[in-house]
Amino acid sequence: MTKKLPNFRWRSAPHVLATGFGSGLSPIAPGTMGTIAAIPFYLVVFAHVPTWLYAILLVLSFGFGVLWCHSSGKDFGVADHGSIVWDEMVGYWLTAIVLSWHELPFYPWGLWAFVWFRLFDIVKPWPINLVDRQTSGGFGVMFDDILAAIYAGLVLELMISVF
Repeated sequence: MTKKLPNFRWRSAPHVLATGFGSGLSPIAPGTMGTIAAIPFYLVVFAHVPTWLYAILLVLSFGFGVLWCHSSGKDFGVADHGSIVWDEMVGYWLTAIVLSWHELPFYPWGLWAFVWFRLFDIVKPWPINLVDRQTSGGFGVMFDDILAAIYAGLVLELMISVF
């Protein structure tokens, strides 16, 4: 079962990408489903490239994400519609770059990246909550998740150094 979006089109690349290949259409926890959808991409692509290429892919994912999320938000009639989850995908990939730096296995570290990213994305501590309220368009959709990923990455880095 998917959410009903009157202006959603499967033939629209921005819609398909902004909704995380449809994962954001889940009626239950679309942000979490979008983050889960990011994991196979991490395992197939990001886990196997050098860190410099990983960083380039992140920048491109962010830049195109701003455009796709902005376009889809306009079409859906809500700038940060719940079905738009590309921001969660990029946020997870940014959090998981810590695994690349340390050449760590996905299990358990990739799962911890998931937990910490989702926590900070949901709770939105300062200044994430401020950015979420005061920025708009595709950039606003993407940027608060980048901040959540930075927080999550710092906590993950601390965990790695402790354990």
